Amino acid sequence: MKPEASRKEPPGTGTAPAAGPSFRQAQWQVLFALMFCYLFFYTGRQNFGWAIKGIQDEFKLSPAELGIISGAMLACYGVGQAINGNLGDKFGGRRMVFLGALLSCALNWVTSFGHSFWTLLWPWMANGFVQSMSWAPGSRMLSNWWPAHERGKAFGFYTFSAGFSSVLIYGLAIVILQYLHWQWLFRLPVLLLAGAGCIFYLLARDRPQDKGFAPLTDDAVSAVASSQETSAQRYAAVIANVPFLAACLAIGFESMARYGLLVWVPVHYLGPDWKDNPQGVWITLALPVGMAFGALTSGYISDRLFRSNRSRTIALFLGLAAVVALSLYVVPKENKLAGLGLLFLAGFFVYGPQAAFWALCPDVLGRERSATGVGLMNAFAYGFAAIGEPLIGHLVQVQGNTTIIFGVVALACILGMLCILPVKR
Repeated sequence: MKPEASRKEPPGTGTAPAAGPSFRQAQWQVLFALMFCYLFFYTGRQNFGWAIKGIQDEFKLSPAELGIISGAMLACYGVGQAINGNLGDKFGGRRMVFLGALLSCALNWVTSFGHSFWTLLWPWMANGFVQSMSWAPGSRMLSNWWPAHERGKAFGFYTFSAGFSSVLIYGLAIVILQYLHWQWLFRLPVLLLAGAGCIFYLLARDRPQDKGFAPLTDDAVSAVASSQETSAQRYAAVIANVPFLAACLAIGFESMARYGLLVWVPVHYLGPDWKDNPQGVWITLALPVGMAFGALTSGYISDRLFRSNRSRTIALFLGLAAVVALSLYVVPKENKLAGLGLLFLAGFFVYGPQAAFWALCPDVLGRERSATGVGLMNAFAYGFAAIGEPLIGHLVQVQGNTTIIFGVVALACILGMLCILPVKR
């Protein structure tokens, strides 16, 4: 019998080829496990927009104060992305995604017992940080399992699940608010997140090598980027990449538009008598449904139509998103049919570029630096979104009208489009 040390497989090796039916099955298993877990992640952070009206009525907080709480969570999420993305490259995503799901569930429960600005602010900020433990490390998992020519598709499915996570929390929030107090928005939906995190941990693996397959060998950039790089070396290489930085600015403006819609559209449609006529609120579901299908479509388009040229896809979607946002600005919310269609298109074009953005990271940085890149890019995204939230809250307070959110969204989309145009394949 061989000693234990001689049977241990060296890091970075595998026995079975990274091809064939068994590898394909393993690819899809990892992707679907990650999708299933992320399907419930937004139950732990996009519930806040639905709680705003109840918090405002009960604790007399101003729209600007609520915007600060929402923005602070996004800022902590962005800082966490910059940190946890690098940790994902170092330690892998399986444990980090699992831990993030459990901690977010706990912090949502803590937030539900808040009774003032500060008792709501601190746990919600901490929740932003632990929520950031999932996306970038999960993106590294996909980069490990999917080659460059299919990466847009894989990230499209991943982002599709995130889009439907918004659908899930929108639907659950409407039902909960019809029967329960706003605090239950932070208590019930996140139980699904904790359960999904446990299932993900059982099914997913970080690399093909962890299931006995050889690593993918299609990544020319990663041939230069050694897996033995230090954290400082990874950060330095990523920050020095000019096209990557231009894409970071673009996704910052895109995320400002995205969260401007996700947080403030419920406020726009939640009138004082919405329970007597809930049909007007249900049309808000068109927004996250459009987001889900936009993400899935843009990933496929960037792979097939534009042959992995992600920037063209991003610019096209953001330009169309600006047109739709301006339409929402001029169409009154009482026009339910027009609102339904325009909210779907707004979600489709505003969130659609996300799949192309994430696929761009391993394209320009290499697989070994992909989680660091995704984390830093997401830090830009949520830093901009954090600035946008109190800005929109202030404008709503000054104007006394929530329609202003669509003007801000349109401007952000135009700026994002201008930033991504110089980025070449």
